[in-house]
Amino acid sequence: MNPLVWYDLSLFVLLFGVGVYVFVTARITSLHKVYFLFHSLMMMWPFCQFAVTLTDNPGLQLFYVLLAFVAVSLLGSGWLLLTLFITGYAERLSNSRLVLLFVPAVIGAIGVVANPWHDFVMPLDGGYIDRAYGPWFWVVMCILVSYFLVSLVIMFRAVFSSKTPVMIKKQVQITLWGIFVLAMFATLDAVLNVLLSRWLPIIPGLTSLGIFLSDLFFVYVIKRYNVFDLVSIAHEDVINTIPYGILVLDENEVIVEVNKASKFFVQRHVGDMWNMEEFLAGVHVEDRVEADLFLNEYRMKKNIFSKIEVIMEQEKAARHFIVQSSPILDAVLIPIGYLLTFQDVSQERFYARTMHRQNETLQERNQALDRIRQELSEANRKLEELVLTDSLTQCYNRRYLTQHLNHEVLTNLQYKTPFSLMLLDIDHFKAINDHYGHVIGDEVLVRTAEAVRGSVRSTDILTRYGGEEFMIYLPHTEHDLAIEIAERVRKAVESNRMAVNHEIGSVSITMSIGILSIEDFTYEDVPEDGEGYLIQLFDAVDKALYQAKQKGRNRVEHGVLERGVM
Repeated sequence: MNPLVWYDLSLFVLLFGVGVYVFVTARITSLHKVYFLFHSLMMMWPFCQFAVTLTDNPGLQLFYVLLAFVAVSLLGSGWLLLTLFITGYAERLSNSRLVLLFVPAVIGAIGVVANPWHDFVMPLDGGYIDRAYGPWFWVVMCILVSYFLVSLVIMFRAVFSSKTPVMIKKQVQITLWGIFVLAMFATLDAVLNVLLSRWLPIIPGLTSLGIFLSDLFFVYVIKRYNVFDLVSIAHEDVINTIPYGILVLDENEVIVEVNKASKFFVQRHVGDMWNMEEFLAGVHVEDRVEADLFLNEYRMKKNIFSKIEVIMEQEKAARHFIVQSSPILDAVLIPIGYLLTFQDVSQERFYARTMHRQNETLQERNQALDRIRQELSEANRKLEELVLTDSLTQCYNRRYLTQHLNHEVLTNLQYKTPFSLMLLDIDHFKAINDHYGHVIGDEVLVRTAEAVRGSVRSTDILTRYGGEEFMIYLPHTEHDLAIEIAERVRKAVESNRMAVNHEIGSVSITMSIGILSIEDFTYEDVPEDGEGYLIQLFDAVDKALYQAKQKGRNRVEHGVLERGVM
């Protein structure tokens, strides 16, 4: 057996050992599964190359050759899938795209296994240790090259994209070296051992060596940047699932990390410079003093948690954001960067504005209700005045006087408080109506009421008792004072000449007045029937008025309440 065949076996053992090391030291995630699939496919090539040399059975030799190239056919799809995970593009990979990714590799593998008419491989010297390749071999090679070219395009796009984080760029750059190493050794194997096999001796293990060296590049990336570290992956997932925008800045205000939600708040990428003053100038802040205070705290880099609310125009709508800033400190409390967060509070502000508008509407309705209550109260007052007031003379009417005296007279008797009643009647009023008409008669009533009102005290209650009769209630008034007030009223009415119109000239009237004074409480008891007692008072003052008319009118007469008649 050629000692060189052990070369492939040793490479197989090394690859197996590397795989076991990664499996033991890393926790299983989706990325782990992709890598181990890729690693297993890489291991199959050197193992099968070694196994072919262990047997003289052409059938087994063919089996190992086909198994090796099936693994190689699928290796391209595994490489592309791992590339998508390393560059962070795997999130865009739907189930249908994942199936399409493996279709060319599966087609190539099916052609390798079928090997129709020896279009893939044919034996030389009765076995497959030395073999010749047919057209399907080049089809498989084209599929592999296509996978590698697509991987290169994805990696170069990630390297030169401004949106790719710096750490991922470094990972991709190292992985590219692995691709170049594998491509170089695979190309040498194809050229030396396939194209030039007629003229040059077979050099085994070139592709196996390229696979091993490229895998070392992958392992370096995995361990150097903790690609498989579950805690780091979990931290990244947590940050990316937070609905707040997060920006991490270094001490020079260069963005070193952004989460997915940040694109809804600010259009910034890793590697961009962040200028807080420029940012605040481009948004609306209701309180500029607060903005200056926030900017000063940000520049001071002290261990202070600062925040400010800003308004930004997005999609023709104003959105409210809470911007929070806190410095990142090292173990000795030296600032080494910033942590900025952006929280959308537009919905909360909308609810607050809605509540404010509702409160304003409620206040307006309450004010309207207050106005309505005031208007209703005023209307009730006016209605009560209409009910208790004579509409012509604006004096209280007889109903009001009765209601008022029904209670007050009994109180006066209880507390022995003197009071008087005065009943007035316009002399010859019927003649005035007959001579001048009812319109002039009404005018006479109004002017007479005004003259009487101007002659009595503010505490006296003037009422229109009947047609041309008026009654005045005089509280706290004894007989002598009542006579004095009555004479003052009589003279005021007598001297009040009323101009009715240009043709008639003026009219002068007189009044007859009856007075009843209650001031001697020696024989007065508080009656049980207040209404009946009030009728007695009215009857007594009416008799006094009748005496004044009988004695010639335009005079004052004093009446007496009959005792013992209740």
